Amino acid sequence: MTDRLPQVRRSDALDNRARILDAARTLFSTDGLDVPMREVARRASVGPATLYRHFPTKRTLLAETFADQLHACRAIVDEGCADPDPWRGLCRVIERICELHARDRGFTEAFLSGYPEVADAAAGRAHTVKAVAGLARRAKQAGRLRPDFVLDDLILVLMANKGIHAASTTARVRASRRFAALAVQALEACPRHAPLPPPARLAPAPPPDPSP
Repeated sequence: MTDRLPQVRRSDALDNRARILDAARTLFSTDGLDVPMREVARRASVGPATLYRHFPTKRTLLAETFADQLHACRAIVDEGCADPDPWRGLCRVIERICELHARDRGFTEAFLSGYPEVADAAAGRAHTVKAVAGLARRAKQAGRLRPDFVLDDLILVLMANKGIHAASTTARVRASRRFAALAVQALEACPRHAPLPPPARLAPAPPPDPSP
């Protein structure tokens, strides 16, 4: 019995930790980074003491909550930079990062603002900006990216993408894909206007025309 008790306690602790992270991901994704720790504890059905035992500060909770997104963001950028066609690689980076951010409002806030509680997000942003700078330079040399592009334009695209509001994550991602396609076309030196992704319903349908 005494041998089993430590195992049971470790299992309970792992379950509590998993519930806390699940609750934090849900809350930060939908409500942003200002969600108080007590609300995370309430959503996870644990006491504040249990929450702080696993995550002594909000910074530690945020860092682990966004670990997967940070890894995905780095992978997207690295894959784009490895593409032998720099314009195609840059387009994929823009499209996929916009979609990643559309799925998680909290990660977007951390990434764009360099949120002080998420040092890893600030580092991820620095890595992204540095890598995209090299990719953009190559795309300009290939004559595919407009010559007046600056890195602030990428931040501008992500800030605009953050402003997309929709009734569901699915609709927000769909709208983000269309927005990213429009942004890519605006950045191309010689746009060929490839077909856009399907539109997303973001506004109520207009009332029927009463005129005959």
